Amino acid sequence: MPELFSEEEQRKKAIFDGMAPRRQKHILKKGYDDWDPFQEPKDPIDIRKDKTKRTSQMLIREFLQICKSEDYSNEYGRGVVEICMGIINEDDRFQGMYEFACWYRDLLKKEGHE
Repeated sequence: MPELFSEEEQRKKAIFDGMAPRRQKHILKKGYDDWDPFQEPKDPIDIRKDKTKRTSQMLIREFLQICKSEDYSNEYGRGVVEICMGIINEDDRFQGMYEFACWYRDLLKKEGHE
């Protein structure tokens, strides 16, 4: 990490001193020197895009439009949202679910169950 200038160091200390003791303890546990209060925030979830340059909202809407609304429940819709967000955020848990689902679909086709 580049060295902070004295003005930035003073701002960092002021931010730290203004925090609740519990939060200070958390930062000290991870290391005050490694803590960067000036770090840029991550993109909001709703504007993150996947490899196809679609937002999660676009993907979900596009997928659900091919389904008849009477064919899926609220739980089905929640599952679509959850896995979409997990895949876009490259969460290993959801990547595992996706790969298993693809593998299982192929297994069913191979064995003549679909």
